[in-house]
Amino acid sequence: MALELRATTAEDTRAIGAALADVLLAADVVVLTGELGAGKTTLVQGLARGLGATEHVASPTFTLVREYPSGRLPIAHVDIYRLERLQDVVDLALDELGGDGAVLLIEWGDAVEELLPADRLRIELATQEDGQTRQLTIGSEGPSWAARAAALSRALGRWEVPS
Repeated sequence: MALELRATTAEDTRAIGAALADVLLAADVVVLTGELGAGKTTLVQGLARGLGATEHVASPTFTLVREYPSGRLPIAHVDIYRLERLQDVVDLALDELGGDGAVLLIEWGDAVEELLPADRLRIELATQEDGQTRQLTIGSEGPSWAARAAALSRALGRWEVPS
């Protein structure tokens, strides 16, 4: 399954995240990719809002992991941009972060996809020429996401780019 979405403002990106939150289940893994400033953390802010998290959501670039336990599902927000070795990622124990049913959101996760569960959602964000519009490409892998493909499409259809 693949969806192409367009967000014309940062609030649209947050709204996409909030809509996606309705489809998330405990222990889901979401890989976020895209260049610096593409809106990964902005999307996470929307996801957290959609899950009912009350904590302030900020980039985990320097802390590596931020946890938001207050919503419908707990969130572990990870940024592996600054990690230089695969062993550094292994040492983070990503499987333990999601072990309590937390949704695991991994910025720059494409670099370590071989360490992640096969059942996951992948969202690539790209900044368009105007500098404001974001293109989001959503792809899924695994049986759990295959079963939720229609629900995902319904939740995000408002932003879908016509084929």
